[in-house]
Parts: sequence; structure tokens; C-alpha cells
Amino acid sequence: MAGAVRQPIDVARLSAYIEQNVDQISLPISLKQFGHGQSNPTYQVTSATGLKFVLRKKPPGKLLSKSAHAIEREYEIIKALEATDIPVPKLYCLCEDVSIIGTPFYIMAFLDGRIFEEPWLPSLSPEERTLIWKEAVHTLAKLHSVNLTGIGLHSWKRPTSFYTRQIKALSKTSEAQASTASQPGAQNVGKLPYYDQLISFFTDHKTHPPDVRRLVHGDFKLDNLVFHKTEPRVIGILDWEMATEGHPLSDLANLLMPFSWEPQQVPFLTSETLTPELKDLQSKFQPFNVAGIRV
Repeated sequence: MAGAVRQPIDVARLSAYIEQNVDQISLPISLKQFGHGQSNPTYQVTSATGLKFVLRKKPPGKLLSKSAHAIEREYEIIKALEATDIPVPKLYCLCEDVSIIGTPFYIMAFLDGRIFEEPWLPSLSPEERTLIWKEAVHTLAKLHSVNLTGIGLHSWKRPTSFYTRQIKALSKTSEAQASTASQPGAQNVGKLPYYDQLISFFTDHKTHPPDVRRLVHGDFKLDNLVFHKTEPRVIGILDWEMATEGHPLSDLANLLMPFSWEPQQVPFLTSETLTPELKDLQSKFQPFNVAGIRV
């Protein structure tokens, strides 16, 4: 849901750029800012005719993770996927001139649909939940069938293992976060619990599944999917800045992560908040091992 603008941008300079580069948007424009889970500031742009668009920009200042804010890379993959049957928003422009609103940005179509922020889908019936989750998995399988070379992304092919690259990048980001204070004057956040043990486990190649190389989204989860307003059909996949050539199991694990935590660790998995069918599923679930990895 879009609301008040928390991170102001220069509307006059943006309007001048739009007038020269985006014919589909009539001036004057009005802005709102989306609030849910945005690592990159995201705005709703409403034109003089009432049509809505979305602007995504790189955040200002020093970035802990360059890959998590790769607006240009996100634009590149969405543009390449426009020629496929993968549901993505239509793109209108990419601006890398930081003199316009301070950081690079792009503008895309606004998708008028449903975004489910709660993975247990409390507002839907059991039958509807089943259809929504099946559609999410079907969409993910379709995404993993995309050939990077076939859509012109030859440069995305990587010579090294996905897991090696991920561990290196995430370790660097985690260490940077550990030395950062949550607010001015506060102590540093510190390492994640069991950080050293986790790194030791994941750098042991004996625990890695066989290397498989596909296009992966990098942050595939239910609230990054836009569903049709009345049908259990995905009309758009959002937030592509972490996309890369990698192992499809990583996307699947990310999608299912909300149901892998212990109930006492996550409020929505306590018995008081679980819907009846999820409570029954939880009572039957037992973690198991696959290729030496506890899941």
C-alpha cells in the first residue's frame, strides 16, 4: 500500500525528465511511497490522467550490499524477460543520471492486483490458499526454465559455483552489518547467532548439492508476486535486483522459508494464530535430511 513520501525526491526535476523521456505519463504528477519490505525506495507515480506507474530508485549514501540495490541489473533482467511468458511489469525508462533525483532509477507499469504479505493467507479459504501456493510454485518452475543465453543475457553466465559466490557475498554483507549500529549512539549489531558455525557448514563442499545453473530470482517469496485481483494467477514478479545464474533450490527454499521456523520463534506460527489446516500440517511435520543438509 502506498502512503506518505518518507524519502522525498525532487519532483520538479523528475517531472522535467518524464516530460522528455516518458510519453505515457502526463504532467503534473503526484507521488506516494510504498512501505512494505522495500530495500530500494519505491514510489507510486500518478499522472494527470489518473494512470499509475511505479518508480524504483537506488537508496542514497553508502550501501552495505551493492547487489541488493542493483537497480540497473534489475532493469536489465526485466527488460530481457519482456519477450518471454514470465510475468513482469512493462518498463518505460532507466535513468542513470544521478543529477535528476540523486540516484539511478527506473519507471515501470503499476500492476493492479493482490500482494499477499502474510504467507499463511488468513483472508482466504483453504481451497483458495491451495490454488495460490500452487500458482506460486508453477510460476517459479516456469522461471527456472528460462535460458539466460536465449534471452540475451550471455554476460550473466558465471564461471564459479553459485554456492561459492553466495557465501562470499553474504558473508561480506553480514560482516558489514555486524559492525553497524542500529541507530546513532547505539552499540554495533554484532554477528548473527552461530555465524561462525554456519560459515563453517556452508563452506564445506561435501554438503553442497550438485551444481545446477538456472536463472534464479534471488528473493522469490509470496509477497514479491502480484496476483490477479480475482483469479489465482500471477500477473507480475517483483524485486529482481538479486537475480543471477544459480541453483533453483535456493529460490524454492526462500519461498518455503516461512514454514521452516519453530513455532515459538515466529508469532504467526503459534497455535493461537494458525489456521486449522496449517495447525494440522504443523503437528505432522518433522524436519528431515536431504543430501546431508538439514531442512
